[in-house]
Amino acid sequence: MRLIIDTDAGIDDAQAIMMALAHPGVTVEAITCVTGNVHVDKVVPNVLTVLDVMRADVPVYRGAALPLVADWSPEVHVHGEDGLGDWKDRPPTQRHAESEHAVNALIRLANAAPGEYTLVALGPLTNIALACQLDPSFPSKIRQFVFMGGTTHAMGNTPNLTAEFNIYCDPEAAYMTLRAFPLSTMLSWETTLQHPFGWPEWNALCDTNSPAARFMKGTSGVTVDLIQSYRFNGYLLPDPLAMAVALKPDLVRASGTYYVTVELNGAYTRGQTVIDYRARSGHAPNVHVVQEVDTAGVYALYQQMLA
Repeated sequence: MRLIIDTDAGIDDAQAIMMALAHPGVTVEAITCVTGNVHVDKVVPNVLTVLDVMRADVPVYRGAALPLVADWSPEVHVHGEDGLGDWKDRPPTQRHAESEHAVNALIRLANAAPGEYTLVALGPLTNIALACQLDPSFPSKIRQFVFMGGTTHAMGNTPNLTAEFNIYCDPEAAYMTLRAFPLSTMLSWETTLQHPFGWPEWNALCDTNSPAARFMKGTSGVTVDLIQSYRFNGYLLPDPLAMAVALKPDLVRASGTYYVTVELNGAYTRGQTVIDYRARSGHAPNVHVVQEVDTAGVYALYQQMLA
């Protein structure tokens, strides 16, 4: 598998990137960065630090600094001020991003190897929407497009009550992207809520004796505290679940393919992914919606990346 990762590199993004870098038979050929969890100027060094930890060499590209239309309101308390949990032992990086803009890199890579790349988006879809606008043939040249984002039953996690964070950050970009791609795979917020790691299992992973495990434990403390304050019954895995189903599609236990679009106007619902479950819109299905995942299989991917 030839993989491109588009990310806003918060804590769960870092774990998803680590999972991909450690997976046999997968080559991560580019990582593109976008503003989301934190500003893209922080996202880039976060990705470079992950590459240091995993001793991997992948070109990294700085992308969109702002959403297409929306104001950007970072939720810095979720991932810390730096996006990686403000870990006091975070190692400095000497790496640098490429000079080419992320959107140009996406288009160049797709044109150089049409039908070869799996694209996994872990943040707002701003870079992806811009690539679709600059090159309308871009979606047809991507082998598979997987994104973490959206809600399936309007259980949002943002001030817009029914919207999930990645889509909420740039609703126009999500709308444009879903309209452009003939078929996408979506890992939603509700699916995230239904597939945590239990706390004993999470703690066992953190106790693994490896540099990757020490990095994961050190950077994830702020999210562990937040998740426990909301009384969730385990550690949540939004971006790692999306990466897992991209790397191993057989981990999907239940899914459906529907027409999905994005609400752009509602006072409480702007950014909600609207799913045509009963095929009433007349539009062809365009999103493969993941509903159930083999969490034990995802856990095995974590063990592999922390070994």
